[in-house]
Amino acid sequence: MRNNFDYNKRRQLVNKIAHILFAGASFVSILVLLILLSDLVLRGTKYINLEFFTNFPSRFASKSGILPAMVGSLWLVVLTAAISIPVSVAAAVYLEEYAMDNRFTRFIKINISNLAGVPSIVYGILGLSFFVRTLGLGRSILSGALTMSLLIMPIMIVASQEAIRMIPNSLREGSYALGASKWKTVKGIVVPGALPGIMTGIILAISRALGESAPLLLVGAFSFVSTLPKSPMDSFIVMPIQIYTWMSKPSADFKDVTAAAILVLMVLLLTLNMTAIVIRNKFHQTYE
Repeated sequence: MRNNFDYNKRRQLVNKIAHILFAGASFVSILVLLILLSDLVLRGTKYINLEFFTNFPSRFASKSGILPAMVGSLWLVVLTAAISIPVSVAAAVYLEEYAMDNRFTRFIKINISNLAGVPSIVYGILGLSFFVRTLGLGRSILSGALTMSLLIMPIMIVASQEAIRMIPNSLREGSYALGASKWKTVKGIVVPGALPGIMTGIILAISRALGESAPLLLVGAFSFVSTLPKSPMDSFIVMPIQIYTWMSKPSADFKDVTAAAILVLMVLLLTLNMTAIVIRNKFHQTYE
């Protein structure tokens, strides 16, 4: 009896120590994040004005703007989403609902999961060799969008597969019992029910595409452009590369401009995530 009491006491002590350590680690992480955010806000807010969003980059920090980078990022994200989302969702539906469960299918699923963890620079090399040089698309927005689509499609496919697997088989069987075909069951029961999970994967993937720079450096994103892109075949610059370009300049004023650009990129990412989360929650309530 005494041994059990001592054992429980030790467990409670270890539990309290673990709580203190985890709480301390969380506090330190949040404190560091707040310090970094406060530094960005203090240094960057003085450059955030209307001219910052309407001007082109300049040799002078006070005249520099982020308009080409914002337009280029918008072009890239829209094209990437238009290419990757239909293909990814269709692939996930086929693999989970139509493909036979055999060695070849399992091999494909394993490789898709592995591709989700491949470093982004590898996709940049692939995009440079295939889209830019072999297909002759050049250093264009389309080359960047196709490369980013390859990067994020495995993430979307894996997330969509997991969401589809969560749909109970009883719902499918009930649909078949009412006389619905396979396609009608997938379209009316499976996909709508899995839509919240699919949206989550899309949110994470698009956010990653918006913040990536390494693959785009290889496929030809410029560090400076003098005109706004008007078609998918035009040259472009994106916000992460603009931030890197300004950060590499020796002038201290450009460090403050960099902080302003980082704040804008963070707001865009948070807005994108919040909008997608609202859409996901709406679908979740609709099909719950």
